[in-house]
Amino acid sequence: MDDRLITAVEQLNEDKVMKLVKQRLLAGRDPVSLQEQIHLGMVKVGILYEKGEYFIADLIMAGEICKNVLKLIHFKPENQHSFKKCKVMLGTVQGDLHDIGKNIFSSMIEAEGFEVIDLGIDVPPKVFVDNVKELKPQIVAMSGVLTLAVESMKKTVDAIVSAGLRNQVRILVGGNPVNRDSFKYIGADAFTNYADEGVAICNNWINSKI
Repeated sequence: MDDRLITAVEQLNEDKVMKLVKQRLLAGRDPVSLQEQIHLGMVKVGILYEKGEYFIADLIMAGEICKNVLKLIHFKPENQHSFKKCKVMLGTVQGDLHDIGKNIFSSMIEAEGFEVIDLGIDVPPKVFVDNVKELKPQIVAMSGVLTLAVESMKKTVDAIVSAGLRNQVRILVGGNPVNRDSFKYIGADAFTNYADEGVAICNNWINSKI
């Protein structure tokens, strides 16, 4: 496996990242595989931040690199669906400002033919509930990187339950603090830490008629 792109992201070398992405797109590489390599590089950036070797400014720089890459590789595949499979509403939960993983998942799920409703970052439970009522998505996806995101996700699911909407949506949660135990505590239907796996989960739900 050629790890140069992953390493360039880890080293925050934007010029090299963009050069490699352009070269690989011209060579016919699958944009989804490039997104996954960007994700792996971002994971490494996160590890360096946790070790104290990177700082907030480095995370911001990494996020900008990721956004620029996503703009470059946003595409309509030849087999683009002429219809939308269903609506996926996503957002980073209240108290968390990270959007890198969310943005990667958003780009990938949209390319798969889903209609994406992106609520952004630091989204309160009430905003999720209000938009579920108004826009009627079939899937709600919540993202978070900070530990506090687990409690925010649970509060959001509880709010959806209290509003009588829980049986109308499948709920997917993802991010560093989410695992098999915490997703059950949250009350979600599934969890993932990888964008491509999240897409597969959503496709499986659609194939089984939600």
